[in-house]
Amino acid sequence: MRRFGLIGLDLKHSFSKKYFDDKFWNESINDCSYELIEVSSIENIRELVTQLKLNGFNVTIPYKERILPLCNVLSPVTELIGAVNCIKIVNQKLIGYNTDYIGFLKGLPNKIKFKGQLAIIFGTGGASKAIQYALKSLQMEIVEISTSKKRNALSYDEVTPKLIEQAKILVNCTPLGTYPNIEDSIEIPYQYIHSEQVCYDLVYNPPLTKFLKLCQKQGAVCINGKIMLEAQAEASWEIWNNVEEK
Repeated sequence: MRRFGLIGLDLKHSFSKKYFDDKFWNESINDCSYELIEVSSIENIRELVTQLKLNGFNVTIPYKERILPLCNVLSPVTELIGAVNCIKIVNQKLIGYNTDYIGFLKGLPNKIKFKGQLAIIFGTGGASKAIQYALKSLQMEIVEISTSKKRNALSYDEVTPKLIEQAKILVNCTPLGTYPNIEDSIEIPYQYIHSEQVCYDLVYNPPLTKFLKLCQKQGAVCINGKIMLEAQAEASWEIWNNVEEK
């Protein structure tokens, strides 16, 4: 039996296990399992991997950045991003990858032109690093917004109506609005959102967060995190089943 899983701090509302359980059932994969593995610290990950006999695992909040120094090898893209959400185990070595950026790009509308446009990213955690890499690959100008002065990000007090109006895409990379805290959302002047914009929330539960509801009222194209979740999971599966190291 090959064993995989999701490692994080609070996983009770995660969809990952159901996604992989359904995948294994639908594709008649009988030699694999996927479990939710909550840990209060990431420092003992090697012992945990040995104990659980894991072949690979995904990483979520709050460990996407903390696990970096614990990896033996990082893929070239992952080194550039600076965050890991997928680990492949080869000869007891932890090889770090990032599939979040792949999943994010899969969710973007094909017909909308992003090159040369402005993108606003809310949040500066591990997920936001992958989103920043993805948007830079589209040759977009990036502005980050944070509750703390991090990586030269702007504060929420510095978010002006003009900045909101100029953006082509606004991406919520914070966990605000995740079930059960569905009334939470980032505080921005939503009245300046308009129909020529894309508003993307990495939160997938609920499907329509308060952030997306407020943006939808303004006529924006709204996307939740479900497509990203599924696409990054499939990319992880491909990595785990590729015999060649990337």
